Amino acid sequence: MANIVGTIEQLWRYPIKSTGGEKLRSVEVDVRGVRGDRLFAVRDAEGKFGSGKSTRRFRRMDGLLHLSSRYTNDAGELELMDHHGRPVADARAFIRAYLGRDDVEVAREGDISHFDQLPLSILTTATLDWIRQAVPDVPIDERRFRPNILVRTPPGTPPFVEDDWFGRKARIGGTLRIELVRSSERCVMTNQAQQDLPHSPLVLKAIAAAHDNRLDALARVVAAGQAQLGDALALE
Repeated sequence: MANIVGTIEQLWRYPIKSTGGEKLRSVEVDVRGVRGDRLFAVRDAEGKFGSGKSTRRFRRMDGLLHLSSRYTNDAGELELMDHHGRPVADARAFIRAYLGRDDVEVAREGDISHFDQLPLSILTTATLDWIRQAVPDVPIDERRFRPNILVRTPPGTPPFVEDDWFGRKARIGGTLRIELVRSSERCVMTNQAQQDLPHSPLVLKAIAAAHDNRLDALARVVAAGQAQLGDALALE
């Protein structure tokens, strides 16, 4: 029997990796994840993707979180917005001037995935509320953790309840089915300033101390479908 553990409160898509995303009322989800999510990234001449950190695959490019991205229609026409929320006419020209680099472009995903790990990230309000209590002087909302789905959990649900879901499948709406696998290992991006959220090292410190630097539930898609605000998340 299915066990309803919460309902969808927010849905997010991030068309350009490492920029602010768009809040939606419904999304189509297929085996790659939310349709159009992180389909584009800022890429340099070495093929590294713009991020808040530097690794084998990523290049630190400060300031991307102050920008945002969205699709303007169902055909998937991409739009990049500046730090004031205004659409830019030429994404490549703007991003080169903004970053002060002439070797970057906004590139569509090719052979190398833009995802850090698995394609779908789910966070609960129980965990989000715990973080707010842990760092009461720091403005906190889901944007710091960049989930695709924020699940409203019942009163009294313990923080990090997502851990209890690993290894299980869940149904969302009519046909969407996912398998919950593990949590994300968090990095300095959770601390970084973005739009109206200030920089604070306390966010990552709190997660590291309480939960080994891990937060959310990462999932793979078992059966494609649609997710809408208010849909139940039911564990199978």
